[in-house]
Amino acid sequence: MFENLFSPIRVRGLKLPNRIVMTAMGTHFADEDSYITQQLIDFQVERAKGGVGLSFLECCSVNEAACVRKQPSISDDRYLPGHKALVEAIHNAGGRAAIQLWAPGAGAGSDPKCRIYLPQKFEGKNFPMAFGHGASGSGESDEQDDGIAPYPFFIPFSAKREADGTIPAATVEELHMIAGEFGAAARRAVEAGYDVIEFHCGHNYLPHTMLSKAFNKRTDEYGGCLENRMRFPLECIQAIRANMPETMPLSIRISVFDEPDLGDGNTIEDNIEFLKRARDAGVDIVNVSRGNFSGMGNVYEVPPLNLKPGFNVENAARIKRETGLLTLAVGRINRPGMAEQIISSGKADLVAMSRAQLADPDFCSKAKAGKVDEIRYCIGCNQGCNDGFTDFPFITCLRNPFVGREGEWKLTPAECKKRVLVIGGGMGGMECALRLKQRGHEPVIYDRDTRLGGQFLLAGAAPEKHEFVQAVEDEALFVHASGIEVHLNAPVTPELIEDLHPDEVVIATGAGPLLLNLPGADLPSVSNAHEVLRGKRTPAGRVVIIGGGIVGVEVAEYLTDKGLECKIIEMKSMVASDLGFYRMLFSQEFMSEHNIECILNAACKEIKPDCVIYEQNGELKSVACDSVVMAAGARPNPHGELEDICKRLNIPYHIIGDAVQARRALNAIAEGVEVALKI
Repeated sequence: MFENLFSPIRVRGLKLPNRIVMTAMGTHFADEDSYITQQLIDFQVERAKGGVGLSFLECCSVNEAACVRKQPSISDDRYLPGHKALVEAIHNAGGRAAIQLWAPGAGAGSDPKCRIYLPQKFEGKNFPMAFGHGASGSGESDEQDDGIAPYPFFIPFSAKREADGTIPAATVEELHMIAGEFGAAARRAVEAGYDVIEFHCGHNYLPHTMLSKAFNKRTDEYGGCLENRMRFPLECIQAIRANMPETMPLSIRISVFDEPDLGDGNTIEDNIEFLKRARDAGVDIVNVSRGNFSGMGNVYEVPPLNLKPGFNVENAARIKRETGLLTLAVGRINRPGMAEQIISSGKADLVAMSRAQLADPDFCSKAKAGKVDEIRYCIGCNQGCNDGFTDFPFITCLRNPFVGREGEWKLTPAECKKRVLVIGGGMGGMECALRLKQRGHEPVIYDRDTRLGGQFLLAGAAPEKHEFVQAVEDEALFVHASGIEVHLNAPVTPELIEDLHPDEVVIATGAGPLLLNLPGADLPSVSNAHEVLRGKRTPAGRVVIIGGGIVGVEVAEYLTDKGLECKIIEMKSMVASDLGFYRMLFSQEFMSEHNIECILNAACKEIKPDCVIYEQNGELKSVACDSVVMAAGARPNPHGELEDICKRLNIPYHIIGDAVQARRALNAIAEGVEVALKI
């Protein structure tokens, strides 16, 4: 099964056992001083054990002044012991290790520790602006204290400035220095024992911005025509290759073209011409990525579920045809069947299946054995991998909360087998029951609904979110296949707990809609978001949605897809603010394309049969409508009497997920696992 995907391939002196690559992903597993940690080693080793053909360490700084906190560095010999330990551990687990060499540029991140280098002098104008995280989405910062125009949010405000407040361009001497540092880093990578080195020449970092005509406006020998713009990255490649043995493969990561947000940027034809020169300079593999930090270009770097699986494959195929380089295809390739088709059709030689292995570290071994029904698939939710990069100490995964805890969380056999009542069959409850079963306990699930899945099923109702529904169905299949006893349409009462008298109880009863106590809330034209997304109520005519958070936006998308006219009233200054950044961009784009009016900074006061009254800037206003949907949030379902009976019977109990506080599925699943490991 998948014989092409799991066929070996030789690159120079290296033989890879299959075509699956875990590409470089930011993790925050390194320490504050950029050293390799045991946490990072454990994470990599788990994927090597799972059978990945080649695994990359995340981007690694070659310049000492440009080290970013919690991102690894190889800019000095003092980092070598950690790299050697990492490589040795990967090799001992049967894997092959690769390192990505990196120098920051305009997309460096906002770490004040990091010294950035820009292709040209930055005066706060005539420079591609980022779509910022601010409420206005303008890229503006609150830290404009020097009278110059706002910076793109990826440029550190602490970056070195001239007396007039501008950030200077990298000098020719600095460019030569950095090229030399790439070479020195390559020497260290060889000494550490890495099997492959990759040169990062994409995503708005220094080599990319020097190559891009959208960024590089220099007038010296490093700017102007393509021949000059490719000079610096080629010098870096030459320095790297000069410090590598002939038998060692060299890869390059590129952004396939500059997104339209950058204006007159590089085309795919420009990059093909550059890659031919890179090939002649010693590059063997091209990692065909996509995206930049400006505007919607953001979304291609860590693509959410809004982008179709394999969206970038045809670009990789063209580059393979026209350069002759071994090509690594990237872009939401999360199913083995798709990966097999890409390889068998000759569109690429290797496939990036990185987040697929966050979701399931045994993805490769399961796929190779044909056990595709046992794989936990990435659904592109971005909750743990991308949002987690800024919201949590380190990345995680909705489907697999063991990410980053591989050395800490172990599914060890239970010392004492217990019968555990799990009340609620949502994602958190199911995951808890599965892990309890794996440890040897006897869990039983009771749920008042007619199917497993809880609120996660609501998340799958909106357009383009069928993968959420598939994840619920897969999880339910895991539950049934494991032999866990399940009772549906079965509300749990204190009497039932007293009758069952389990050894322990897990309360995973979830949350229900938060209903606002407004005049007119009881009108027949008023429904709540849960009823609508479950298909139990169908609004008609012009619809006003009260609440512009995740659920309100999804209701708007769901109803708009059915041909209804929707308007949103939101108390905050923007809608979808509780969505992750990339998914928020898509939601905002959807609302713009479908002319969904968003009334912001507004508080609803009354619902009437033909309109909603709201207050905005101290003034009462109205918006006409035929139906109203309340999507103002959620609150935990009542479970006090369940706690009381557990206390009276002296039964230990645990409360997880939305039963504690309405949050994301990621929280519920992680808490379910954590409880299962403790019982």
